[in-house]
Amino acid sequence: MSDPIDRRSVLRHAGVVGAGAVAITVAGGVTACSSTSSPAASPTAAKPAAGNSATGAGTAPGAVANAVKKADVPVGGGKIISGLVVTQPSAGTFKAFSSTCTHEGCQVSEVKDNKIRCACHNSYFDAATGAVLSGPARSALPSKNVTDAGDSLTLA
Repeated sequence: MSDPIDRRSVLRHAGVVGAGAVAITVAGGVTACSSTSSPAASPTAAKPAAGNSATGAGTAPGAVANAVKKADVPVGGGKIISGLVVTQPSAGTFKAFSSTCTHEGCQVSEVKDNKIRCACHNSYFDAATGAVLSGPARSALPSKNVTDAGDSLTLA
């Protein structure tokens, strides 16, 4: 007859299995500090696919040359395309910023009420300046060039 398994042995083995699962998850690339497990909270879930652009055509890696129709950028809102977020904080005024959150590198998720939001950790940025409105981000979104091209905007 074998010795019965005591509670400590069960808990010790359960801890080893749990630690192994954590090691596998970390090795798989999950690095967010979010307390939720939804796909929107994952830093990799919000990143755009390679070659995504406003015109639907692919761009060379590292190249940023996009165009967006002015009508697609609402006043007080914006449009997120190919690593950029384009905003229209007031009628006829267009701004562009990097769409990469300065906190953990997630892609910002929406522009609404003149605020750019990163859903990964709930940072908010000013749609007119890119400045941090609330963290955890501490640095502004880097501004990008916007050129008026009639009915559209050229972004670089």
